[in-house]
Amino acid sequence: MPDLIHDGDSAAAVSSIRSAVMLLGRRLKHQRVDESLSPTEMSVLGTLARCGSATPGELARKEHVQPPSMTRIVALLEAKGLVRLEPHPDDRRQKMVSRTEQAEAMLAESRSKRNAWLADLAEGLDEDEWEKLRAAAPVLEKLAHL
Repeated sequence: MPDLIHDGDSAAAVSSIRSAVMLLGRRLKHQRVDESLSPTEMSVLGTLARCGSATPGELARKEHVQPPSMTRIVALLEAKGLVRLEPHPDDRRQKMVSRTEQAEAMLAESRSKRNAWLADLAEGLDEDEWEKLRAAAPVLEKLAHL
């Protein structure tokens, strides 16, 4: 693999990908269904959608935040009725965080709205551009979860 920072073409590609991902991310944030939730709170709910349930510490690691910050986020989500805390099956000192039905419905609506927005945007691509983007999707997904 080339030196992705110092090789001219690779560095330009890395910069272009970063810029595009950041801009799309900002634009997607404006497609939220529930404006009362912060992007971080939405991200935590999305993480729970992928993993089912997790301890606050596991969520903090997955979301790249400090455990005390995650404790506050979980408390806010619990107060809004979007997560529930249950005893950990193996460790009485810990709690497991999971989504409520209300959170699942809100996430489904949010995904639908964001997918429709992105699909509308993608309609401006020609067939070759769409195929390249579709082929890149698994790679971008992998990068997002490294």
